[in-house]
Amino acid sequence: MSRRIIFYENHFIEFYKNLDLNLKKKIQYILELIKQVEHVPEKFLKHVAGTVGLYEIRIEYQSNIYRIFCCFDEGQLIVLFNGFQKKTQKTPKIEIAQAVQLMKDYFKNKK
Repeated sequence: MSRRIIFYENHFIEFYKNLDLNLKKKIQYILELIKQVEHVPEKFLKHVAGTVGLYEIRIEYQSNIYRIFCCFDEGQLIVLFNGFQKKTQKTPKIEIAQAVQLMKDYFKNKK
């Protein structure tokens, strides 16, 4: 089992480059896990309710919660979109809306 991960535009990279080194290591660990484990635990990867095909990669680090939106393409390809630090219980609708738009753009531009 091996998935590939790509970035759509540079929303994820912009988010990632300003993070603490240990948080980056944790994100890399979770991305490796997603690439290699067939059934990724919901603790790390969960479908976003109310959307079609949008998932969130879930990271907890030093009492902070981070989310990276993504989708699957052609089964084994994972496309990363925007990431953010979660400050409230619910994921902000604006972040989900942005991710949904990026996903639509990705599939439209791919054709």
